Amino acid sequence: MKKHNFSAGPCILPEDVLKKASEAVLNFNGDNLSLLEISHRSKPFVDVMEKARSLALELLGLENKGYKALFLQGGASLEFLMVAYNLLQKKAAYLNTGTWADNAIKEAKAFGEVLVVGSSKDKGFNYIPKGYSIPEDVDYFHCTSNNTIVGTQMKTFPKTNVSLVCDMSSDIFSRQLDFEKFDLIYAGAQKNMGPAGTTLIIVKEEILGKVERHIPTMLDYQVHIDKDSMANTPSVFAVYVSMLTLQWLKDLGGIPFIEEVNNKKAALLYTEIDRNSLFKGVVAKEDRSTMNATFVLTDENLTATFDKMCKQAGINGIDGHRSVGGYRASMYNALPLYSVQVLVDVMQELERTI
Repeated sequence: MKKHNFSAGPCILPEDVLKKASEAVLNFNGDNLSLLEISHRSKPFVDVMEKARSLALELLGLENKGYKALFLQGGASLEFLMVAYNLLQKKAAYLNTGTWADNAIKEAKAFGEVLVVGSSKDKGFNYIPKGYSIPEDVDYFHCTSNNTIVGTQMKTFPKTNVSLVCDMSSDIFSRQLDFEKFDLIYAGAQKNMGPAGTTLIIVKEEILGKVERHIPTMLDYQVHIDKDSMANTPSVFAVYVSMLTLQWLKDLGGIPFIEEVNNKKAALLYTEIDRNSLFKGVVAKEDRSTMNATFVLTDENLTATFDKMCKQAGINGIDGHRSVGGYRASMYNALPLYSVQVLVDVMQELERTI
């Protein structure tokens, strides 16, 4: 039985993508060579990289609008550093909505003054701050669109005249946004795009080159733009699988199509969490993430029973993050609606046994 994979990342990938990727590991492009053993400078892989970058811009509606797409290494955690290295001249504004935003703030403080204009740390990050203001004299405003650990998501983004930078690691390509309002977007691949090992950066080229500090070669966005994401050997397999996943999404109908599916999945699960007296959501309802639904049992004595039932149903990866506990059902693009229904069925079965 195929398991229902709710893992938060690395997470579920489309079955068709996995099949094509596995074939490429043995025989890529019919050349009787593995994708893993060909030169990253060879035309077959250069074509992969170019297509992956092109698809990313196309799906976000940012083609021919001054943006560049990069596939780099180091994860979103390295981007916490690179953003500040490349953009922070004197002062930047940050919104603190969770662990990863908190980490980004810590990295930025090494390069200049950091203003935390809003924070939900006071309540364990279980809501998105509202009513904050962004000073006009900052170099950029940084936010994290989706809090994977706690399960909150920014539903709107502030209007500002300063550069808008967003960590979209856990919800990129999942919903329609006005992506042109963002000057830099970054996202680890291992949520909605591919396996761990590569990170997508979408950057408006005109915002670069303004800091006076020396930027080390491999941390300089402009270097990677000039070298077409291949200033060094890229994460070949991760980029290839990301390309396949982006093509899969395009073939389905792109972000408008997948957003409808994601909304149905989230509505199905949250409706059951609110209806079933044995479960309780842990974040503000208006800020609930469509990607990561977090909840707890109202009676912890039922934990062993519920866990056993989930395992018997083939449900995988719903344990909450180690820092918060409880349960977390991650419903990324490749997770079918049917898998969410299976989880809801188990929750209802638990209710009937009490």
